[in-house]
Amino acid sequence: MLENVVPKTTADGHVNTIGTKSHGSLDADIIIKNAPDPVFVADLDGKILLANDAIYELLGFRTDEVLEQSLSRFINQEETREFTAALREVIERGVTRNVRLNPLSASGEIISTSLNASALRDADGKVIGAIGILRDMRELEQARVYADNLIKNAPDPVFVSDLEGKILTANDAVYELLGFRTDEVLEQSLSRFISAEETREFTAALREVIERGVIRNTRLNPLSASGEVIPTSLNASALRDADGKVIGAIGILRDMRELDKALAYSDSLIKNAPDPIFVSDPEGKIQKANDAVYELLGFRPDEVLEQSLSRFISAEETREFTAALREVIERGVTRNARLNPRSASNEVIPTTLNASALRDTDGNVIGAIGILRDMRAYEKVLFDLQESKAELQEKILDLEKFEEVVVGRELKMIALEKEIENLKREVEDLRRGQVVKREHDSRDSRSQGGRWT
Repeated sequence: MLENVVPKTTADGHVNTIGTKSHGSLDADIIIKNAPDPVFVADLDGKILLANDAIYELLGFRTDEVLEQSLSRFINQEETREFTAALREVIERGVTRNVRLNPLSASGEIISTSLNASALRDADGKVIGAIGILRDMRELEQARVYADNLIKNAPDPVFVSDLEGKILTANDAVYELLGFRTDEVLEQSLSRFISAEETREFTAALREVIERGVIRNTRLNPLSASGEVIPTSLNASALRDADGKVIGAIGILRDMRELDKALAYSDSLIKNAPDPIFVSDPEGKIQKANDAVYELLGFRPDEVLEQSLSRFISAEETREFTAALREVIERGVTRNARLNPRSASNEVIPTTLNASALRDTDGNVIGAIGILRDMRAYEKVLFDLQESKAELQEKILDLEKFEEVVVGRELKMIALEKEIENLKREVEDLRRGQVVKREHDSRDSRSQGGRWT
């Protein structure tokens, strides 16, 4: 805004910004006076020609104690040389940024500030001074001290790097993790501790930090002072300057050695388990499987890994498996989901699935661990039982029919036996009747014979 100022030079050679201005320019005095930040105008020798109220409020001096004074009165010799170099940069380039100045206030307090300055030009475009804007950095410095304390006392290894990967600060946990001294870490490129491949990945991660402000779970394997390769996971966020520009990254390393041991142990359990076990992501893509899975399905590892489970099951079962995954995410477990994957030989294999949640180090569900149970033998037993049941029912029917026949025959035999008994009695009665008749006839015959004699 102040670049359009065309100042006038008074008879005594002083700069007067209230004079002639080019068309459309802004009144520098009004802008400077009402600026919220401390603003001053200095000539090329560093003498203060103009300052706003914010300057006096910042430093605690009266107007007459500031105007016509050299800036060197308020800063030390080293900073005076730096300010002189900044003025040369203003003359050459028209602007200078982020020059650190620590002026001494009227109360003796050293006030940390940051200076941005642009060229003040005359009507011919010649640089005749500088317009400087100071930013009070005390609160920012306090925030930085607080941040430094957070970093220093953080339990995890924390470091700060610039955008080229050079380590600017690190806490004790970093030195403890790597086993190096402070001077062996600070001002060193991170590439000193990681491989060329990981350096490229870290550079890509820094680009992501610049673009998105954060990166998570980047794997780094730095080499310690003892030569040990240490598996770590890196989370990093953007480090910004006072203007919000990304100037570096704050990285937090997580020592993954214990976790990697646990993962290796779990991998061993999965690999050597007798049942088919697989690991899938939340979308159902198979990330890991043991030999029992390949033996069950008859596929090679490259035909299973990174494939969606939907390749092996029907569309209906895919929907059921997706619902089971949702249940795993919500409840942590699902049980007895029926799946019928198709094997390499095109056989449909009945299985039952039990699955539990796979979680990351923060406890977030990142997939599922599934255990399949081959149900063919069980299904065969059920089928055999059903067949046996059918056969038994058929035999029971036959037995019932046979029983009916036998009972009928027995009834008939009983009836026949009764009839025979009746016949026997009738025959017996008949015999008795004939005997009686003969006896009667015999008696009659004898009685007649007696009469004739």
